Amino acid sequence: MRRPRRQTLPHFTDRLPLGDQGLLVSPFCLGMVRSPEAVSAAFDAGINFFFLSADMHWPLYEPLRCGLKDLLRRGGGIRDEIVLGAACYPTQPDFCTYPFQEVLDAAPEFKRLDLLIAGGVYSRDFPERLPVYQQHRRGNFLGSRAIGMSFHDRQTALTAISQRLVDIAYIRYNPSHPGARDDLFPYVDCSIRSLLFNFKSTLGYVSPDLQAELGLPGDIYWQPAITDYYRFALTRPEFDGLLVAPGTSNEVAALAAALELGPLEPDEDQFLRDLALVASGGARVAAEQPAIDSGK
Repeated sequence: MRRPRRQTLPHFTDRLPLGDQGLLVSPFCLGMVRSPEAVSAAFDAGINFFFLSADMHWPLYEPLRCGLKDLLRRGGGIRDEIVLGAACYPTQPDFCTYPFQEVLDAAPEFKRLDLLIAGGVYSRDFPERLPVYQQHRRGNFLGSRAIGMSFHDRQTALTAISQRLVDIAYIRYNPSHPGARDDLFPYVDCSIRSLLFNFKSTLGYVSPDLQAELGLPGDIYWQPAITDYYRFALTRPEFDGLLVAPGTSNEVAALAAALELGPLEPDEDQFLRDLALVASGGARVAAEQPAIDSGK
């Protein structure tokens, strides 16, 4: 069953069931931030879902860890209101356990990890990693009640979500990487599956200055804001939510405001994909008219 085209976009305050053990998450999962204050701003705006790394890019997640510690210092039962996920990237089954323990060793204030995520999953390592995570969920390892995977192989992601082998799957979809339009979205049954979130939504963002250099000046062409790339992903009804990275409190507010603009129109969606082609050198701007020529 396919979902109809979205008329509005999800809000920070919406909640989705994650797994079958009572977890409820916002459609927006906060990952890397540049300022710890962004964490409290996101929570106060309605986001209750957070994504940590258990190993790769550990230093880059320090502002998020600090922001979460600050948030938890408020007390008042906030820990039970939020859902903490952590991703572990090693593929060897023996190394899919202890990195999660290290997260809690570094931040005992977190008390538990609600969601354990296998990061960077491909078809070749999926069969060996999946049983480890399923055992973690059965045993409530470190307090976990759900498991997920971030996929770099969309066919494997489709298998995982269609058969509900994981509780949440993260895939990459943006104007520079639109392949899911052809090999995943048409085959997703939205009535019986795991949650599907996007990551790397803003990868390939073209700034106004770069857009002008490419021959697409703002006085003639639409100049998308970086938040429009989040709208691009969420325009697809197959997505339940996004992994997002607004780095500051102001960027959290900007994302909330952008969601009120609603889904992209079809011509805006096409423009972002065409713009990505021009930026990558895969297309050129037609000189005789304000349009983008694929060069084919």
